[in-house]
Amino acid sequence: MSDNKTIPYKIYLNENEIPSKWYNVRSDMKNKPAPLVNPGTGQPMGFDDLRPVFCDELIKQELDNDTPYFDIPQEIRDFYKMYRPSPLVRAYCLEEALGTPAKIYYKFEGNNTSGSHKLNSAIAQAYYAKKQGLRGITTETGAGQWGTALSMACAYLGLDLKVFMVKVSYEQKPFRREVMRTYGASVTPSPSMDTKIGKKINAEHPGTTGSLGCAISEAVEVATTNEGYRYVLGSVLNQVLLHQSIIGLETKAALDKYGIVPDMIIGCAGGGSNLGGLIAPFMGEKLRGEKDYRIIAVEPASCPSFTRGKYAYDFCDTGMVCPLAKMYTLGSNFIPSANHAGGLRYHGMSPILSQLYADGFMEARSVEQTSVFEAATQFARTEGILPAPESSHAIRAAIDEALLCKETGEEKTIVFGLTGTGYFDLVAYQKYNDGEMTDYIPTDEDLEKSLALLPNIG
Repeated sequence: MSDNKTIPYKIYLNENEIPSKWYNVRSDMKNKPAPLVNPGTGQPMGFDDLRPVFCDELIKQELDNDTPYFDIPQEIRDFYKMYRPSPLVRAYCLEEALGTPAKIYYKFEGNNTSGSHKLNSAIAQAYYAKKQGLRGITTETGAGQWGTALSMACAYLGLDLKVFMVKVSYEQKPFRREVMRTYGASVTPSPSMDTKIGKKINAEHPGTTGSLGCAISEAVEVATTNEGYRYVLGSVLNQVLLHQSIIGLETKAALDKYGIVPDMIIGCAGGGSNLGGLIAPFMGEKLRGEKDYRIIAVEPASCPSFTRGKYAYDFCDTGMVCPLAKMYTLGSNFIPSANHAGGLRYHGMSPILSQLYADGFMEARSVEQTSVFEAATQFARTEGILPAPESSHAIRAAIDEALLCKETGEEKTIVFGLTGTGYFDLVAYQKYNDGEMTDYIPTDEDLEKSLALLPNIG
């Protein structure tokens, strides 16, 4: 085995080492993310503009570009202790199977009932909604990890939750839907016929399998038309990346325990929550000129926001009711093919990550679905964890980089985010095992149609 196992298989922090503050990477960015813009006026949106949609404290976090650290309330820290700290694992068995000199580590966020990293922000957003005295919240979910996490948080705090689940995932992943219902959430396939926006989308796209953009529109409509409700989001927004920074802070603390300095950090990218959280403290060092790392975002070839999208202002949702965000986007009207990585089927990308990518602080690549599941299967057989399809995009890139090290003889240290487990994704694994999985990549013409509809905002 590599290194004669001088590094433990699992590096754990103790309970008292769980970070007490979230890190705001924007504080170290010379070029701040562009502000959210009102689609009607074309003007930046402030606190009062966002109050009808979001919780007050979360708006403050969303708009704060300068505060480096935010205290994590004690109630949230106590909740974190139920499943944090999460382990940083040395992938000795995968290294041996690949025959690589590379050292591979993964931060495993799937050791809670939601099966993913999403609980880190779900409990925070639910806490602030409860503190504000709200009756309930609404949200969307793709593959279901976010909806599951938020249903757990709302059950814990006694809040009502209405979830709009992307239709294709609602049908492909019935068991994750039932976990949400078990925790008390109502779950509606999106686009539905329960909202004005849902009816409009169904009329314009008959038979559509939906998208995160569609589900966001419906959730926002319900939140803004029901007194005592607000909308919360599981990715993309600045506040979500702030909460998820606990992943990176724990990862860095664990590496520092053994004097390990990674050469590259890899994460899957859909809206940006897990990637942004994992890379946060490392990116901070890079922005301050203290250290340098290769940071790699990996997205599906069927929904290639970074690699084939345009950096421009766009609606965050398909129904065009949300603020405009400047981000890498395929156009809010773009509805991805029904691939199995539901959590990555979003037309846009985090404004923070978009700005960092535009400024050259990180790189991106897209990978095909069958290649992703090939990597997932190899990982499952060597490391004993069945990974989520979303996480498996990062696994694909980590394996590719490790094999490149095998060719060159370089002993690179690779860290990637294993954001969750794939035990509710067995339909996808069945398709792969039966040889029925396909790779759909949108044509330039497909993307041009959608990008042509971008709003005319500078």
